[in-house]
Amino acid sequence: QERPVESGGGSAQAGGSLRLSCAVPRHNGNNYCMGWFRQGSGKEREPVATTTTIGGSIWYSESVKGRFTLSRDSNKNALHLLMNNLKPEDTDMYYCATHSNYCQRPGLYEYWGQGTQVTVSS
Repeated sequence: QERPVESGGGSAQAGGSLRLSCAVPRHNGNNYCMGWFRQGSGKEREPVATTTTIGGSIWYSESVKGRFTLSRDSNKNALHLLMNNLKPEDTDMYYCATHSNYCQRPGLYEYWGQGTQVTVSS
C-alpha cells in the first residue's frame, strides 16, 4: 500500500450522516500530520479535519466544526470522518492525506488517496 484509500462516500439528504474511512499506509517517521481535505470543481483544495500522530490534537475547519468528528484507529492505521448534520454545501470530493509536517497546508502532504465523492441533497 503506497497511498491512502478512502471509502464511505455517497449520497445523503441534508441533515443526514455519512462516515468516511481511510486506510492509511505506514510510513517512516514518528510525528506527522494526517487528515481529510475536500475540493469542489473550480475551487482550491481545503482542509476539513486534521490530526497528528503524537498528541492526537485535532483541528477542524470552521465550516464543519460541531458537525464532523475525526477519529484515528492507530493499531489498524485507519482514519475516520463522521459527518453529521450534512448540508448541501458539504458536497465535494473528499481526500485522505498523510505525512506532512504542516497539517493545514495541502501542498505539503506526501501521500493522497484517490478521493471519494460526497453529495448532499436539500
